[in-house]
Amino acid sequence: MSLSAIARSSIRRSLLAAAFGVFAFVSSRVHAVEIQYWQYVFDTRVQAMTELIKQFEAENPDITVKQMTFPYADYQTRLIAAKMAGRDPEVMQLFYGWLDTFIAGKLIQPLSKAAFKDEEIERDFFPIVSAMKRDGQYYGLPTAVRAMALFYNKNLFQEAGLDPEKPPQTLDELVAAAKAIVKRDAAGNYQQVGIALDIARQDHNWWREILVRQYGGESYSADGSKVAYNTEAGRKSLEFYTGLQKAHHVGQAGFMDEGQAAFRAGLAGMVVDGTFRVASYKTIQGFEWGVAELPTHDGKRANFGSYFANAIGASAEGERLAAAQKFLAFLSSEKAMAIWLEKVGELPARRAVALTEANIKDPIYGPFIRALDYAATPPMVDETAQRQVSIDMINGVLLQDQPIDDALSAAAAREQAILDKFKAK
Repeated sequence: MSLSAIARSSIRRSLLAAAFGVFAFVSSRVHAVEIQYWQYVFDTRVQAMTELIKQFEAENPDITVKQMTFPYADYQTRLIAAKMAGRDPEVMQLFYGWLDTFIAGKLIQPLSKAAFKDEEIERDFFPIVSAMKRDGQYYGLPTAVRAMALFYNKNLFQEAGLDPEKPPQTLDELVAAAKAIVKRDAAGNYQQVGIALDIARQDHNWWREILVRQYGGESYSADGSKVAYNTEAGRKSLEFYTGLQKAHHVGQAGFMDEGQAAFRAGLAGMVVDGTFRVASYKTIQGFEWGVAELPTHDGKRANFGSYFANAIGASAEGERLAAAQKFLAFLSSEKAMAIWLEKVGELPARRAVALTEANIKDPIYGPFIRALDYAATPPMVDETAQRQVSIDMINGVLLQDQPIDDALSAAAAREQAILDKFKAK
């Protein structure tokens, strides 16, 4: 064969190889699997998920993840509508308290035990993840978990003659600090509150899941089938919470519309809130703030552990199911949790990522992480409806002067009806 023939043959082989490479690339893109991930709109969570999807797609070029977000109030309705239309997402976010509702609505499927081993989950994650287990099957895993703490304005503490490095340790100290900070005008209108009261955000959890326990009671029976707060402990805890406004006059529900807004504006000395608020509060520039474990009562510590988990849609199958499993494994990995802590401020769900010496000693994250050791995560059948019962009860006392005992009894009966109705189904 002549040199020119050899050259032509080599060129043909090169062209064929190049063409094959282009075909393989195009073919791989054509056959890329696209899955959808749904969550509700919360800016820092959306931004963090955008970053996680970018990293996941870089590591898995054959999978495309499309993030869809919806207002919190519409989220569950949109999921149900998508399920009925046969266009439900492959991976979705859900609050742990929605689990039974999502299972009953056939929105999600149990996790594969081959892909997500029970013994590894129970070894590596905080115990509260067990709230995602039903009849021996896990239905989802969280990227992060939440606890609650006391945020306080160090500037207002100092102006009130309080030590800004010594936040209240007990409920009595909390009341005393709030009284020192609060300011009202001649007409009695609040100009500055000692503590922001926000029933619709986290205060209903503070009352039901924390104060009730600190006064010696429980919110529900162990299996979640019975309301347990219609007791003396429930009465005393409700009296304490509503007394912050009615007896001590250190705060008012609705002041500046939201508790976190009042705190951000520098017009609230304290607010009880969750880890998810950290990223937002880090943007505050007008004053210095701190975080402390929640004040105790008679030496009793209590906290409320909760989380949003990620689950696989009931309709996912075949290559979409395989892609969804890969994505869920990535979202519940140590790498994803470290990013979530940085971007959102919520605590890593894996013990190894959360319980580092640096995190435990951190002045912001430390109080939340330490609280996970004694936090409770009660089973719930309809978180939205059960939450509304507590909100209505507290509003009844604060806004309508309903007697404590009457409000508590009515709330317990109403919530028990929710539990009984779900059990009957």
